[in-house]
Amino acid sequence: MKLNPADKDFETALTEACSDIKVITECDQYQCDPRNRYVGQDGLVVAPLSTKDISNIINICHQWKVPVVPYGGGTGLVGGQLPVGLPRPVILTLERLNHIKGINFDHSLITVEAGCSLQQVQTAADSYNRLFPLSLASKGSCQIGGNLATNAGGANVVRYGNARDLCLGVEAVFADGSIWNGLSGLYKDNQGYDLRNLLIGSEGTLAIITAACLKLFPKLVDRTVVLASVPNPAASLQLFELTKQKFGQMVTAFELISKVGIDFLLETEPAFRSPFVTTPNWFVLADIGAESEFGIEECFVELLEYAQKNSLVSDALFAHSETQKQQFWNTRESIPLANRRIGSISSHDISLPLESIPVFIDNCGLKINQLGSFRINCFGHLGDGNLHYNVFPPVGEDRNKYTHYQQEVCETVYATVRELGGSTAAEHGTGRRLVRELSTYADSAYMQAVNAIKSSLDPNGILNPGVIIEMH
Repeated sequence: MKLNPADKDFETALTEACSDIKVITECDQYQCDPRNRYVGQDGLVVAPLSTKDISNIINICHQWKVPVVPYGGGTGLVGGQLPVGLPRPVILTLERLNHIKGINFDHSLITVEAGCSLQQVQTAADSYNRLFPLSLASKGSCQIGGNLATNAGGANVVRYGNARDLCLGVEAVFADGSIWNGLSGLYKDNQGYDLRNLLIGSEGTLAIITAACLKLFPKLVDRTVVLASVPNPAASLQLFELTKQKFGQMVTAFELISKVGIDFLLETEPAFRSPFVTTPNWFVLADIGAESEFGIEECFVELLEYAQKNSLVSDALFAHSETQKQQFWNTRESIPLANRRIGSISSHDISLPLESIPVFIDNCGLKINQLGSFRINCFGHLGDGNLHYNVFPPVGEDRNKYTHYQQEVCETVYATVRELGGSTAAEHGTGRRLVRELSTYADSAYMQAVNAIKSSLDPNGILNPGVIIEMH
């Protein structure tokens, strides 16, 4: 399908038909990603004020066959929010759709516009003594529309699920400009195809999510946060299984962290202090909470004593105040920033069957070491099998000297993931970065269905071209 540029004639037609939209001329921020790995091309950046505005914009783009790239906070790490290789596109930023539409306190629901930041939603929930549990380090800048478009995960997936599991309904604008209001907040609705779950995770390729009805939860009354040293990833997995057996759904998060992550923080943040006197090679961060008094800390002490007798744990640090709990989490959430300061050769967001995680870490580490003396910072959400596997140059070396290794490192990591039945796109999505990987290795019946859905809902191919599906 041939697409056309957003030229002067188109811009005139657009602004005449959509008088309330704001055209942004200072557009540098819409052309860069957080890791400075991608540079987007020039586009016509427009900031609508309402769903109706978006409907008008999309309708005109549909008629003129002009590509549209939705921009929801710009925190994506796989290039899905940045136009590349397109005729001059419309970059549709949802930042002005940032209102809380309503809170249903009795039924713990909140309805928000897609441009609301995650932190804004969390703050609104907190004002009603409720919790919105999606947890991302970028909460101050990422937006709910983008969170849903990528089906964001984060640290609390073990207990609360991905963004998809936290959403009861969406409002969306389809490729012809038609508006679907699916904000009823029904827990059960089996009338037909589940459009909500089709659009969540579709990365703006099927429709533009403009609002969402989200679930809220009671705040946790009894909560324990622990850092526990483990001898290896296999032991961490055993400790996780023991923790699940003892606490069940009270396990909110269970993170695996390596010494390399702490080394990077010490290297890049002079004020950082490791929580350990001697940092272990591997440790876990466990966050367990109950909505009423349970005696979690005492129970977890008993569990750790058993784990220590069985050589699964060598040391443990308990957070004894809210401040210390936040400090433990700040350590984990600061690792991605330290990674960026060091500068990786290649970064990967992968998912594996839980039992395959230790095998992957051992096997992939050996293969990477055969390529060169690289540093590997492997960490992530052990509880749901999502690892962040990042490869760095030797100490003191600039990553730019090693860019020629990037493709080989990627192929090594992804081949190992595929051998173990994992996914090369966990919580960051496919974006533009992993399109070739998906089209090459995904099940053929799956890709036929994906292409058929795309062709049906977006016949002119204007919505985020080049994301998920290769452009031809």
